[in-house]
Amino acid sequence: MRYQKASEILPVELVKLIQDYIDGEYVYIPRKQENKKNWGEASRTREELRLRNMEIFVRYSRGMSTRELAEQYFLSEKSIQRIVLQEKKMRRGEDMGGKSE
Repeated sequence: MRYQKASEILPVELVKLIQDYIDGEYVYIPRKQENKKNWGEASRTREELRLRNMEIFVRYSRGMSTRELAEQYFLSEKSIQRIVLQEKKMRRGEDMGGKSE
């Protein structure tokens, strides 16, 4: 996020009014609720993690150990176990006609 000068984008009257409350300081103006994005939506991180977790589950299902997966993905064995369990639950829900997310 980059800063923008209020005097360049807001009407003079509004800048003067804001200066009555906060003169020369920084103020954060949050996004409108309808414009907010979920975590990872803008950077594709969420999608990348979802694909990684699916890959971990497939490799685990094919016989790779949690220790091997932890070393390969630079995660703890506990994290691998959590991912595998989560993927199992999601797949079980899909098999029953449920929603996966």
